[in-house]
Amino acid sequence: MGPQRANLTLAYSTEPDPREAPMPVAIIDIGSNSVRLVAYDGLTRAPTPLYNEKVLCGLGRNVLTTGRLNEEAVRRALAALGRFRVLCQTMRVARLFVLATAAARDAENGPAFLAAAEAACGQPIELLSGRREAELSALGVVSGFHAPDGVVGDLGGGSLELVDVRGAVVGQGVTMPLGGLALQDLSGGSLKKATKLVREHLKKAAPQLETLRGRSFYAVGGTWRALARLHQAARGYPVHVMHGYSVEPSDELNFLEVVEQVDAALLQDVETISEARRPLLAYGAVVLEEIIRVGRPREVAISASGVREGLLYEQLDRDTRALDPLLAAAAELNRLRARAPGHAEELLTWTDRFIASLGGPETADERRLRHAACLLSDIGWRAHPDYRGEQSINIITNAAFVGVDHPGRAYLALAVYFRHEGVAPEKASPTLRGLSGPRLFERARLIGGLLRVAFPTTAGMSGALERMPLTVEDGKVVLRLAPEWAPLAGDRLLNRVRGLGRIIGLDGRVEIG
Repeated sequence: MGPQRANLTLAYSTEPDPREAPMPVAIIDIGSNSVRLVAYDGLTRAPTPLYNEKVLCGLGRNVLTTGRLNEEAVRRALAALGRFRVLCQTMRVARLFVLATAAARDAENGPAFLAAAEAACGQPIELLSGRREAELSALGVVSGFHAPDGVVGDLGGGSLELVDVRGAVVGQGVTMPLGGLALQDLSGGSLKKATKLVREHLKKAAPQLETLRGRSFYAVGGTWRALARLHQAARGYPVHVMHGYSVEPSDELNFLEVVEQVDAALLQDVETISEARRPLLAYGAVVLEEIIRVGRPREVAISASGVREGLLYEQLDRDTRALDPLLAAAAELNRLRARAPGHAEELLTWTDRFIASLGGPETADERRLRHAACLLSDIGWRAHPDYRGEQSINIITNAAFVGVDHPGRAYLALAVYFRHEGVAPEKASPTLRGLSGPRLFERARLIGGLLRVAFPTTAGMSGALERMPLTVEDGKVVLRLAPEWAPLAGDRLLNRVRGLGRIIGLDGRVEIG
């Protein structure tokens, strides 16, 4: 956080020099099912997508039985690459990476296609080996999750990669021809035969799956994200962000069995899934079901970060990799949207002092969430006062954050909502309250109460908080104001200090001096 403080400016001050802004980077991913372009705002710890487009070409369809890439699929892929080249020029992309995976790797006409593809996109193409693909998928999860611990599974159209990950340490991966298109091809459209193929191939992944029990399985890939979207619809889930969505294995198994047994067209909310992907849902369900049965994970966590994000993470220097991606993203949003970004930076140490004086337990993860809430505390200030709480909830629950699970995301939204709307529990959304859980819900009320004291005393401006400490002393919440700020100590401020105290069962007072 330290290096960022020097660059914080008021929202209404002179714009930063554009020459100092990070330049866009982009990745074109030539997969077995789709060809996708994703451009990001820069090579940072938490890059934000500027543009995302995919074309479902089906390059991997029938490759394992015919040995060749389909001519129509090749034509569509080359047309997409030409389009993506122009888009990258329009966006002034500074660095472009182009990757190709299983379909181009396995087809006998793969080399000819890659030569034509390089001409179409004007860029060298890295043809990933199965092991390299597994490594980048795992790095994508390292990039997108806080302290991940489990096995990463990347299901594409042509292959499945499995690799163990513990923190930033990536194990040796294995690749198998179990992608949706590959299974559809090899099984002749029979799910029963596909199940036998999956069981046979997963024997090769015993070293990875034996370590999965009681840990997380990180599901990467478009088919598994599509299944997660349908699962959310089936349970009426309130947050529609895919990344960090987690499911208990028993619940997931029941849902996967439904997917395998019914026509995809009958599934709730299936219209949100592209028609080209719908036939692959059952094959993705078969693979995930067998992984759960064999590996017995504690949870299945959906990852929107995969090979592309892993490649970007790999380009970062060691110090940047070590940054917390949630705090990096929150700091960037604070810089872009707050009245005085420096005020949020001061809130970090101001609330640190209060929590230390409180003496209650705060875990390391709760501390990072509290810091993120401070950084996000003023992002809704441009909205009408009646809607600042609601807008903050919408921004935070739907933001492209990584490094935070859905209960943590609910906590952040509630904390900033309470800052605007008051800390009464009944004001909160029941769905977000249930998602956050009892502990984080009360922590959100606590940080909301702290923010409700900070903003009326500072008007959201930096340079004041360090001179008005808020601590717990002798069983009371005490706010001390410098003598020149005595006019601030009216009933409104006292009521907010007392409101904060009530959250933790203490009285509150304001002192001058």
